[in-house]
Amino acid sequence: MKVMRAVVPLLLAATLLATAFDTGCTQRQEDERVDAMPQDAWSLWEDGTMLRGANIYQRRVYPELDGSEFMGPGPVGPPYTRSDVGALAAMGANFVVVSHPGLYTETAPYLLDGDVQANLDRLLEMIASEGMYAVIAFRTGPGRSDFTFYWDEVGSWFDESYLDDSVWEESNAQDAWVDMWRYTAWRYRDNPAVIGYELMVEPNSNDRLLDAWDPEDFYNEYGGTLYDWNQLFPRITAAIREEDGEMPILVGGNGYSAVGWLPFVEPSGDPRTVYVVHQYAPHPYTHQSPGDEGYTYPGVFDTDGDGASEVFDRVWLEECLSAAMDFSRLYGAPVAVTEFGVVRWAPGAAAFMEDSMRLFEEEGWNHALWVWHPSWKDWNREVDDFDFTHGPDPLNHTAVKSSGLIAAIRNAWRRNQE
Repeated sequence: MKVMRAVVPLLLAATLLATAFDTGCTQRQEDERVDAMPQDAWSLWEDGTMLRGANIYQRRVYPELDGSEFMGPGPVGPPYTRSDVGALAAMGANFVVVSHPGLYTETAPYLLDGDVQANLDRLLEMIASEGMYAVIAFRTGPGRSDFTFYWDEVGSWFDESYLDDSVWEESNAQDAWVDMWRYTAWRYRDNPAVIGYELMVEPNSNDRLLDAWDPEDFYNEYGGTLYDWNQLFPRITAAIREEDGEMPILVGGNGYSAVGWLPFVEPSGDPRTVYVVHQYAPHPYTHQSPGDEGYTYPGVFDTDGDGASEVFDRVWLEECLSAAMDFSRLYGAPVAVTEFGVVRWAPGAAAFMEDSMRLFEEEGWNHALWVWHPSWKDWNREVDDFDFTHGPDPLNHTAVKSSGLIAAIRNAWRRNQE
């Protein structure tokens, strides 16, 4: 998901959690939550829809760009509190995709970043204390900065020096991604709250460096090169398996993990891999600006930019997702939707989200929407396009009591209790 600027070793014992943080939970409650974690996390991915939740997003803080307030005091922001995580659980979510910086530095010599690791540890502790599961998803790492997600804004609030996509051109950066995940697997393999590793959030060598949007043409020309995610993720998988033979591994395709790129992913052969998609199609609808006209659900408009209008409804969504459905059946592998969403003011947003989630669940896919925001006010005044709790008015930047979109999401998450 493009986010505009305006976007412990092991799990600590319950008594330590209660001492370090004021959770209001008894040790018995904490123990019960840990005991409730599945002995085999794989069962959560292969036995139908069992996980419904949201992403939380953080990136490195750049004081020279962000100041001291916008992203918080750093080194990673925006800040999440225990109350923020508790509010997500109270809504009914049972898992979180932690869309987070990787544990190694982005620039050589690619060393462990202790501050980033401490931040991830803290998030995982808070998620576990609320009885939710976590997927660790690395947005960045050696040779990849978060600016890859908004590189087209260069010159507006940051300059070109912040762009780094050398992971797609330098073998030492790819080697370091492998090493980073090997270390990550060693560190978190016995954490009962962690139920998956998403190896890279939205691989995008085709866009940032090549401007190649036809997957068939891309692989005909670049297959087998460093640009090809298909040659890197199996190496990462093998490194993880050296440390952890059980943890589910989540892999999306190139093209920002769009559905249309999933058929071009070459399965690694690892039997505990989940293949993921990020579903924001059609972009003119899900990312429309306030005041845009004609983009409704259901509706009729040009959904794919070919100059002709299409009927946009549940049938359209089913056809859009069919490539992922076919992939799952062809390889007998589970699929999950680890990002999806719509701007909160889009006409028909509630119906769009309801139909989307129903379709996911008809296929037995777990799903995590974009995005659950923290209560950090400076961030929320500027970056709340996808914060469904703020209601449909684009001029409102605080939580509302109710809306159609809130009801649709809450109703879906309520199925976690069934």
